[in-house]
Order: sequence, then structure tokens, then C-alpha cells
Amino acid sequence: MLSTFLAVLRRDLLLAWRGRADVLVTLAFFIIVVCLFPFGVGAEPNQLRAIAPGVLWVAALLACLLSLHRLFAQDYSDGTLEQLLLSSEPAALWVMAKVLAFWLSTGLPVVAVAPAMGLLLDLEQGGLPVLILSLLLGTPILALLGGVGAALTLGLRGGGMLLALLVLPLFVPVLIFGAGAVEAELSGSGAAAHLLLLGGGLAGALALAPVACAAALRISTD
Repeated sequence: MLSTFLAVLRRDLLLAWRGRADVLVTLAFFIIVVCLFPFGVGAEPNQLRAIAPGVLWVAALLACLLSLHRLFAQDYSDGTLEQLLLSSEPAALWVMAKVLAFWLSTGLPVVAVAPAMGLLLDLEQGGLPVLILSLLLGTPILALLGGVGAALTLGLRGGGMLLALLVLPLFVPVLIFGAGAVEAELSGSGAAAHLLLLGGGLAGALALAPVACAAALRISTD
């Protein structure tokens, strides 16, 4: 089972590297969205500092949403997905590998760039470690929940719009607790509660989302 997981993970990471232009587009989208906010709300430092956690989290959420349609689309179009579903390996196992590869190629670069974007918005340096930790806990939840939505809308006409309508309501609690953790740390009340809720959400998503995603893939391919 571990060899299957690693094989799917390696394959998807290799495909992501070969199609790294898509990864760069997602990262560029995140950077551009963050950079647009000072033009829209003004460059007053106190105002930018106040909205920085929310802006960074909204941009990360939208960047994840932008790339979700690619999660299963290529395997669906070339028939690989059907072969995986017909194999004897547990579907939840290779689904987890695909979601992990998606997060490593999409979510992790966003997390890596986020501190620089935080400094651009004059976010206090004391909030940067919490920002990174909240993104490390929250973006995998976005990938797991988004994977279920991507599986449900696979092959549908206008699936991108339907995918956004399905997953955005599920993303809202992650957005609230992620941005709230940074704001709580900066206000002095501590981010532990928010981070624990994100950790609990990640544990629940790891347990339930791959199974739900595998079931949705079987429905979409029937």
C-alpha cells in the first residue's frame, strides 16, 4: 500500500513539474491579488496592517480554488482515473496521494511566498510565524475539501463555476480561523484556540475527505 501511495505521489509531482507553468500561474495569481489591495484601499500603513491577515488568506483561498479543476481532470481525460478505480488498491489511498501532490505543488509555494507578501502589507513580524503555521494547517484542508468538490464536478459542463459554488461555503470556516489566528496573535489574546481548531479540522478532513472523494469519483465516472 505504501508503494502505491509513493508511486502515485511521485507520478503526480513529476506531472506537476512538467506542467510547472500552471503552478507558476497560481503563484502569480496569489501575488497579484495581494498586490492589488493597496491600490484599492489605499497605502495607509495602519489600514494595510489591519487587513493583512484577511487579505493573505483570501488570496490563498482563491489561488487554491483557481487550480482545483486540474486535480483529476488530466487523469479523467486520458483514462488513468478509470484504471485506478478498477485497481485492487484502496481508492482513498491514491486519492490522498494525489491531494498531497496537489498541495505540495500548489499550496506549499503559496505558504512559502506568504511571509514576503505579509511584509509588503506591513504585517508585524510577530504575526508571521502564526501566519505560516495557520497556512500550513489550513491550506491542506482547502485541498482536501476542494478535492471532493473537484471529484463531484468532474466532466460536467461548466464544472468550474459549479465547483466554486460547492466548495466556497466549506472554505469559509477555514478562512475565519486562519485569518483569526493571526489577528488574535497580534492583538495579544493568543492564537492557540484558532490553531487547535484548524488542527482538528485538518484531522477530520484527513479522515473523511479521501473516502468521500473516492466515492464521488466513482459516481462521476459511472
